[in-house]
Amino acid sequence: MNNSVKNTARLLWASLRALLVLTVVTGVVYPLAVTGVAQGLFSDKANGSEIKADGKVVGSSLIGQAYNLPLKKGQETPEPDLKWFQGRPANGLGTNSVNTQYKLILSGATNRSGDNADLIQWVKDAKAAVVKDNSVDGYTVKPSNVPADAITSSGSGLDPDISPAYADIQVHRIAERNGLSVAQVQKLVDEHTQGRTLGFIGEPRVNVLQLNIELKELVAKS
Repeated sequence: MNNSVKNTARLLWASLRALLVLTVVTGVVYPLAVTGVAQGLFSDKANGSEIKADGKVVGSSLIGQAYNLPLKKGQETPEPDLKWFQGRPANGLGTNSVNTQYKLILSGATNRSGDNADLIQWVKDAKAAVVKDNSVDGYTVKPSNVPADAITSSGSGLDPDISPAYADIQVHRIAERNGLSVAQVQKLVDEHTQGRTLGFIGEPRVNVLQLNIELKELVAKS
């Protein structure tokens, strides 16, 4: 009986020591080491890829933002503010109806098949809007020139980037709305066009938030 109690006590003490050691290693040492390495080598990414303007964090380079006008009385869907570059459609986003204490956006895709009537109509409406919004005096957008990312949502609905082609067809509208020359705006797009990662991964892209921050600064200087 005594041996049994001693063995049990020894096992419990060994288990307690293992628990304490593993708690310190996995709960303190490892997180601190990983955080230290991340902050030392990848501080920008570790902190959420924040983008700052005027000394304040205005967003993340990984999360797309909407550039819309305030809702008018009776409106359910806001109209785009056409003085800014517009990102991809976000038809898959949902709204928070459970915890209404916070104004949350639920990321998600449309989950519609390619032959779904709603999806087909969304694409048609989006293409018509892109053509209409970006056609200005002396420049007309042809439906055949509208790129796919201008009329389709991403898997998350929060894609922060657009294709150079979609940025290019917005240049004339942006120039007209902000009193800039087409050359000035096109230069801005070219300067913010990123190539494929490592030269072969992904597609060339333009970050909309960074582009609009630079656009705001350009307008202020003009």
